[in-house]
Amino acid sequence: MEVSVQQELTKGGWRSCICIIGVEFTERFAFYGMAGNLITYLTNELGESIVMAAKNVNAWFGVAALLPLLGAFVADSYLGRFNTILFASIIYVMGLVMLTVTVSVIPMRFRYFMFFLSIYMATVGAGGHRPCVQTFGADQFDDDKPEDKKAKSTFFNWWYFGVCGGSSAAMLILFYIQENVGWAMGFGIPAFAMAVALLVFLLGRKSYKRVIPRGSPLTRVLQVFVAACRKRHLTVSMDGHGQYCCEEAEVGEDMEVQPWSQNHTQTHQFK
Repeated sequence: MEVSVQQELTKGGWRSCICIIGVEFTERFAFYGMAGNLITYLTNELGESIVMAAKNVNAWFGVAALLPLLGAFVADSYLGRFNTILFASIIYVMGLVMLTVTVSVIPMRFRYFMFFLSIYMATVGAGGHRPCVQTFGADQFDDDKPEDKKAKSTFFNWWYFGVCGGSSAAMLILFYIQENVGWAMGFGIPAFAMAVALLVFLLGRKSYKRVIPRGSPLTRVLQVFVAACRKRHLTVSMDGHGQYCCEEAEVGEDMEVQPWSQNHTQTHQFK
């Protein structure tokens, strides 16, 4: 028991966060390497008009912006951040590899369908990846320790540096390769980079602190709205009895309370 506690205390910190920042750098590098030149590829290689290409790219970006909501829900409620990042990275790599194969060897009559299937598969991976990496890095620090609290603030600075660095590297390097060398190499480099990032992430798995999923806050918010809707016709008592959460339960009545929730005392005014 003492050995396991000691091992838990040695987990996390900067040793783990270096891998996490590297993964974030690579993910942004891969995403913008895939997304930045989509209109150019659709118009020059697949023969779409500017209007149709812009429409397809905007729809794709819309899906890419919404999927992190689903990824965060799955991570908080079911899989946890580590497993969500792991599975999302695998899907991400599969999508990028499929994209590389599509632009290089797939016949033109199948390329249109396979191209969109590939980028949307990669987007599913990004949707599970993006909402979890930053919070997973923050999990590696203990807020009860002043030195960890300061280190967490520094981590966020470096994490954002990784985001900007990966995006800038994609624009400076991959755009040129895609337009002047070839699309297969231009999409193959991000695929290889994400595969390496996945390997690095797995190599650090024994050093990570992992927070057990506690349920999504969205579920609790929706429960409040559903309860308010169902009880909208109830008569309000003058003494306020029965209007507060976690009042004394009747004898023999079980009351389910989340272990992480906080209850407030009853008052006659707004908090």
